[in-house]
Amino acid sequence: MGNLRILFFGDVVGRPGRAALKKSLAHLKKEFKADFVIINAENLSHGKGVSEPVIKEMEKIGVDAFTSGNHIFAKKREAQGLLTVENSNLLRPANYPTGTVGEGYRVFEAENGKKILIVNLIGRVFMQRNFEDPFAVAGEILKEYGLKMSDANIKVDAIIIDWHTEASSEKKALGYYLDGKVSAVLGTHTHIPTADEQVLPEGTAFMADVGMVGVYQSVLGVEKDAVVDLFLTQLPHHLEVPENEKEAEVGGALIEIDSKTGLAKSIKRIREIIKL
Repeated sequence: MGNLRILFFGDVVGRPGRAALKKSLAHLKKEFKADFVIINAENLSHGKGVSEPVIKEMEKIGVDAFTSGNHIFAKKREAQGLLTVENSNLLRPANYPTGTVGEGYRVFEAENGKKILIVNLIGRVFMQRNFEDPFAVAGEILKEYGLKMSDANIKVDAIIIDWHTEASSEKKALGYYLDGKVSAVLGTHTHIPTADEQVLPEGTAFMADVGMVGVYQSVLGVEKDAVVDLFLTQLPHHLEVPENEKEAEVGGALIEIDSKTGLAKSIKRIREIIKL
């Protein structure tokens, strides 16, 4: 069997983000011969949180798995319902406190039969809550799973980390910590794509942030004028996703994974500006 090719998209923001992915996903899957599609879903519903209708909308266009971050419980009831479905394809960060509803990692199966472990982690630097140590949690998870490793209890063909955090230093440090142990460490949360995509020395693909899927003329996918005014006045603002903009950006990465080793052969940054 050939190498495994995974498309991973950053935070998809509101209706414009969903519309942009609908317009671009089919041709990207065809162009890159992708076997599996992952998106960060924490901003899917009106820019903050998730709901069943938007998850189903994305499943319908070919999204296989959904990760998240600090906004996963913005719509608490909806998130709890989705996270507790048997074999849910929605993850919340694995280093939320013990007992938090939902799963932080799970093995998914691609159409070609390859098994993909997806792990969702959230950072601690500049974040507003006290999450458990993501480095330690990652280490504990990887005691069970491995890339063809003889000491692994459960064999998988690839391990993808959605690394949802603010600081680029924390992001890169986890990349080096997991280098050679996972297929890819892919950053989300800042919505700004970084130009540092690379395969690290021991074979792990890394990118500090893959960007977002959302309105192009915006600040992180929400109305730019309101954000500017927030900085000027320091007063609270209700930040809305602009619904009438005509352009969106589609940010993500394509990772090609060696079928023999489970490590990355390449990573390609994806960024398209499209008409809505």
